[in-house]
Amino acid sequence: MKIQILQKKLKEGLNIVEKISSKSLTLPILNNILFSTEKNFLKLTTTDLEIGINFWILAKIEKEGKITVPSRLCSSFVNLLPDKKIDLEVKNNDLIINCENYKTKVKGLSAEEFPLIPNVEKIKSISFDASLFCKNLNQIVDIASFSNSRPEISGIYFYLTKNSVITAATDSFRLGEKKLTLKKSSLNEECSFILPQKTVKELINIFGEKKGEITMFFSPNQVMFEYQMEEVSHPQIQIVSRLIEGEYPNYQEIIPKKFTTEVILNRNDFLNQIKIASLFSGKINEVRFKINPKEKKLLIFSKNPDLGEYQSSVLGKIKGEALEISFNHKFFLDGLLNINSSKVILELNGDSGPAIIKPVGDNTYIYVVMPIKTN
Repeated sequence: MKIQILQKKLKEGLNIVEKISSKSLTLPILNNILFSTEKNFLKLTTTDLEIGINFWILAKIEKEGKITVPSRLCSSFVNLLPDKKIDLEVKNNDLIINCENYKTKVKGLSAEEFPLIPNVEKIKSISFDASLFCKNLNQIVDIASFSNSRPEISGIYFYLTKNSVITAATDSFRLGEKKLTLKKSSLNEECSFILPQKTVKELINIFGEKKGEITMFFSPNQVMFEYQMEEVSHPQIQIVSRLIEGEYPNYQEIIPKKFTTEVILNRNDFLNQIKIASLFSGKINEVRFKINPKEKKLLIFSKNPDLGEYQSSVLGKIKGEALEISFNHKFFLDGLLNINSSKVILELNGDSGPAIIKPVGDNTYIYVVMPIKTN
């Protein structure tokens, strides 16, 4: 292999693909990046056997070939080079890197040992705005929790229709759901799958600041996200991920359809009061609310025998029954922090039923949180 490429482009590609190269003792090849040529492109590939990333860069190909080299070392070296042309050449399983007066030889491993990334057929697909999609995922991704006994809740649930995608995550104590309207879709039927949390976090990291569209292709066992180059009609980034097997919980059953108490509050005031109350919460992170519809006031209490106690109030629109209820402030704050509207709605069903937090004027996001049972 012998090619010429711009440092800026190579740096961008290496910084993306090296994110998932695995520190594996049993399979050292997973620590490497696969460099390979495809027509007028240099293709960079990494995998940890669950996620695979391909990144293509336009390059001047003088001689085709391929090699794998340590990802961290190669990325760190290229990041320190000047923004000039780089010459890459493979000799005897070594990658020679030349850039002006910088020259290095990186020992590689045979490309034949590198695992193949599954090919996802481009039959079923949907498209959406990259930045918006990642913002939506960011509202729920941290709710999922690793579980050996229930691997399905370790991932993010996707429910696809012709016009929308619904994503949801739960750890059994709280639940987040976000809806997104699709730009393009070739779906003729509804379908669903569970994507590993790690994959979703990588999607957010890689595509969160991108402009343009992502297209998602899926099959029974894998899903692929593809982002196109601006210069030519060719993929720039592909992320291929395995899916989590199993049935996702029928979470719609736990979302209350009715409520006995409704509170509408200024989001920032409410958020700040709970943050202060959390400083005085005890071992179980308890913050207690006393809701008084007559006074249009929500009282907030917290108490720690070693630190002291806190009491405050937030004015709002309140209707329904008076109520006292306790929440884990960490779980409650997670819901509020993912709401961007100026006002929030809190819907309650007694002191032991699930509560809903949602933005005013936005029906695409809901957050369900279980209260702390005090009896």
